[in-house]
Parts: sequence; structure tokens; C-alpha cells
Amino acid sequence: MAKTVADVMSRDPIMVKPQTPIKEAIKILAEQRISGLPVVDDAGSLVGVISETDLLWQETGVEPPIYIMFLDSVIFLENPARHEQELHKALGQTVGEVMSTNPVTVESDQPLRKAAKLMQEKSIRRLAVVNDQGKVIGILTPGDIVRAMAAEFKD
Repeated sequence: MAKTVADVMSRDPIMVKPQTPIKEAIKILAEQRISGLPVVDDAGSLVGVISETDLLWQETGVEPPIYIMFLDSVIFLENPARHEQELHKALGQTVGEVMSTNPVTVESDQPLRKAAKLMQEKSIRRLAVVNDQGKVIGILTPGDIVRAMAAEFKD
């Protein structure tokens, strides 16, 4: 029988809220040795994910966008809106200011193979597992999938 996401996901994940201070999120990631956290609102619905990648802006800072001057006009060679978003992440003090929005999710009854393919196609390191009401009930990582594969070899 094919495995589902529910068979291998990590249950009861640690979650943070948008108003959680960045320092607290960093401490949780480091102490728990995990690379990301679901971000939920007061009702427990998923609103984003904060990952190590999101936090790198805090350390690296932001380069100003490349532009040229032409006839007293500024012509940006990159999207200035992207620069503004990066700057916001670099200066953010709360999880909500730094998190990635619109996270990719799966439901627990989804076939594991389909979830693994989604992770591979989107190049993502974690999928929030949600129920019918959009509440987070687990997390699926590549490590969870590999452990499930290894368990098959033991039998």
C-alpha cells in the first residue's frame, strides 16, 4: 500500500506567530536544529513560513539596486520593488516582517510520492501539512521521506 503524508510527517510542529521577535525564532531554529517554522495567526491558520534563508538577510544586508542615469532620469536595471522587499527583510524585527508568504502546503491524506514530487519541483525544503480548515497539523521534510524509505529496507 502506498504511503501517505500522514504516515511519515513530523506531527505537532513548533510554530510561531507573525508578532514573534526574530531573535526568538532564531533561537528556536538553532536549539531545535531545524531549518524553518510555520507561521500561524491567532486562529492557528497558516500565514507563512520562516526559514533560515529568510533570516540570512539579517546577516548579509542588502545591496542597492543597480541603476543608470540618463538625461536626468534614473533607470533601474533591476526591479526596485524587489530591493524594497529585501530591505524590509534585512531590517525586520518580527517574524511577520521577514517570513515568506503563500507557503506551499499539502494535506495529510495526499500520497507521499506526490508530495515528494512537489517538493522537488518547487525546490522547497519543507511542506506544511494542513487539515481541511487550514490549520497546521504537521511538517514534511526531505528527512522524513528518507527515513520512511530507510524503514522499508529494514523489513
